[in-house]
Order: sequence, then C-alpha cells, then structure tokens
Amino acid sequence: MPQIRRTARLRRAVLAAALALGVATAVPMPARAAGAPGSPGGEPEFAPIRSATVHPGVLLVTDGKGCTANFVFTDAAGHYYLGQAAHCASRGEPDNFNGCVDPVLPLGTEVTVAGAGVTGVLAYSSWHTMQRVSEPDPVTCRANDFALVRLPADATRVLNPSVPWFGGPVGLSTGSTGRGAPSTGDFAYAYGNAPVRQGVGLLAPKHGLILDRSDADWTYLVYFVTPVIPGDSGSGVLDEQGRALGVASSLIFVPHPASNGVVNLAKALAYAQQHSGIQGLRLVPGTESFTD
Repeated sequence: MPQIRRTARLRRAVLAAALALGVATAVPMPARAAGAPGSPGGEPEFAPIRSATVHPGVLLVTDGKGCTANFVFTDAAGHYYLGQAAHCASRGEPDNFNGCVDPVLPLGTEVTVAGAGVTGVLAYSSWHTMQRVSEPDPVTCRANDFALVRLPADATRVLNPSVPWFGGPVGLSTGSTGRGAPSTGDFAYAYGNAPVRQGVGLLAPKHGLILDRSDADWTYLVYFVTPVIPGDSGSGVLDEQGRALGVASSLIFVPHPASNGVVNLAKALAYAQQHSGIQGLRLVPGTESFTD
C-alpha cells in the first residue's frame, strides 16, 4: 500500500479513537513529513540493535521504582547517559508533583537497567537542580521533568541509541512554534515498558496525536491509543519526522481526559545544559532509520 494512503488511514484511526473518548473535538490533519535516517555522527560503534540490551525503552529501576528510558545522550568527555523522568528519582506524590519542593534522591543514586546487567548512577535531575538554584518560575517547577543516568564505560558494548520499533531519533525537535515545529494534529510516537504489561511487546509501541501545547510551551498534550501509564513514565516521544520531541511525564484528565503530558525535550535539555555542569551535553541520534 502506498505510504500516503497508509498514513492517512492510521491518522483517521487514531483520531477516531480520540474522539470516541471525548479527548479532542477538532484536530487539523497536516501532511506527513518524510523521515530521515539517523547517523551516529562520529560516535563509537554501538551494539547492533538486535543484540543491544541498553537502549531507549528499557526499564530503569531507581530506589525500587520502575520507569522507562527515553533517549541516549553524551558529553564532551565521551560519557553516555540514558534519559528518564526526574520524578522517577524522587519520593514525591506521583499525582501532583512539584519539582521545586518534592523530596528527591541524591545524585549518585544507583539506577539499574533491568535485564541488562548494567548499573548506572543518577547524574542529573531537573528537580534536584531546580531546588539547588531556587528556580523562581512555578510553571518550570511543575513541567520540567527530566533526568540523566550516567552509564559505566563498558556499557557501550551493549548500547544502541535507536528507539525500538520506530527507529530514530534523527535529531532533536526544535520544540519551538516556528516553521517545522510540531503542532496540533501531528503524529507522535512513543515506546513504553511498563512492567504491568508483563512483557506483551505489541503494547509497547504507541501511536498518538498532539492535541495541544501548554505550560508556556513546556508541555505537549498527546493522546496515545494506549496511554502512557505508571512504568511508562520517562518514555521518549518522537515527532512525525522522527525527531526527539519529549519525555512522557504524566496522565492528564483536564482539559483532555486520558491524554498524556509530554515534557518539551528541547527546553528540558537546554535547562540541563545551562545548569548541570555537564560539558557538551547533547542527544545521540539513532543508528536505525525512522519509520512509523
């Protein structure tokens, strides 16, 4: 089947499901943008995607709490990191958290990659950082939910930065409102790893639509056919060009019931670059071409 027909059919199916739940009433349907293959861009030779045990979408266990890794990052010193949601390394209330006041685990806390035999350490938490710098903006306190787990040096032998099922990311989404920026009605894709699904692989990849933007562009509201649930928190979200769009953070009930709040990764990463002290922090593109 030609790609344009398949994409249009999928968009109609996702929209119909959203409308059935009363999630959206009018969603524009712009043309699908073509994806581009990712490139390691001078990175070391990563493990093949079929044999890698550390990659976006793996389950990260922090102080007994399981969350999903989003994307792979690196720095000027050649260290590698898995991203996760900052609330996964906290002891705050999961239904009403505030990164500027909720208790956080200290940097250096061990984080285990489930099933990989790899243990990293919490190297950055937006919540820890916002408390350290006394972040004054309440919107940022509420919406900035991003953390980094530094991997041991020998983890590169089992590491691949590609998102399972979808491939990519092909780069970082601009996260702005300018031309080419994600907008209402665009597709979004995620890969979750909640333990409650008991390893049912067909439930891990998620197709969705961007419904809205909020919190001074810190948050995308996204409807997924299978919503992000506890354990999926921290999942990486791709835009319809295969760029790293955001971090799945919360389940939303108002104004779009059963939608998910997705942290704008461009803003969260910029905040980390400014305050973390990690020099040269950047996203690592996937080795596999993006496909929906």
